[in-house]
Amino acid sequence: MNFTAAEHLGAARRSLSTTSRDGQQMWVVTISRTFGVAPEELWDALTVPERIRIWLGPTSGDFRVGGRFDIEGNASGDIVACDKPRLISVTWEFDGDISWVDATLAPSGDRTDLTLEHAAAIPPEWWEQYGAGATGIGWELALLGIAEHLAAPDAPPLDPADPAVGGLFNEFMAGSSVAWADTEIAAGGNPDQARAAAARTLAFYTGTDSPDDNA
Repeated sequence: MNFTAAEHLGAARRSLSTTSRDGQQMWVVTISRTFGVAPEELWDALTVPERIRIWLGPTSGDFRVGGRFDIEGNASGDIVACDKPRLISVTWEFDGDISWVDATLAPSGDRTDLTLEHAAAIPPEWWEQYGAGATGIGWELALLGIAEHLAAPDAPPLDPADPAVGGLFNEFMAGSSVAWADTEIAAGGNPDQARAAAARTLAFYTGTDSPDDNA
């Protein structure tokens, strides 16, 4: 392991927008990052189960359009589109809810830009409670894992139970939480609401009490 939280936080580009699908308004959380590999190498890291396990978790399924995937202890869904090495589109089914994830790869010289968009119809009360970071922090952690895996493909997965790794993860999640609150504010969100939601989401990810719990 050889990374700093600031390095990974600075590598991400974040945005927040809205769209509609089947008459429902949806929030779209978008995160982009540039990786120092060719599209084919990044595609391999994103689609081969043995490599997905390193940065996301054990994954099984039928990895072709129309097939289903299952991430152990996380989400499952359908593979909607697969255009190697440019686009992966899937449904994201978690806790009874369904949303949509698109991952787009674009060559940038000898590197590759990855843009991930997660569109979800989120109830207003849930959004007020947790905000953009509930989705954003999770995907930003995944992109951190991809970057570390690409830098050392034969290394084992990062282990948050390792105090050294866990401390860096907590620092990273704290910075990501602030960044997503700032992104929400830049998109027109209420600053106090966005920052309070970010604190609650960070408490969830780190397993600590939120400020509201101590009120």
